[in-house]
Amino acid sequence: MAKRKNTVTRFLEDIVDDTKDFVDDILDRAKDLEEDLKDTVTDAVDDDERKVKVTASGSDVAALHAALAELTVKVNQLAELQLAGAKA
Repeated sequence: MAKRKNTVTRFLEDIVDDTKDFVDDILDRAKDLEEDLKDTVTDAVDDDERKVKVTASGSDVAALHAALAELTVKVNQLAELQLAGAKA
């Protein structure tokens, strides 16, 4: 098994790749939430016999806020590393 060379460039590459994966996951969850809300609204409008209150789940919104905060921290770390690398 070949040993992987850990360089600053490789480290930054890993951070960028992980961040991209994280953003993709957040966008997938947001799309799913949007589709679910759209389906719920459509069902509520189409069905005149029953009243349905359409609200986003508090846990879904909280999860998105937490994910966004985590992404912000990672992006800030990446920006700091890029600035440090540019100065060196």
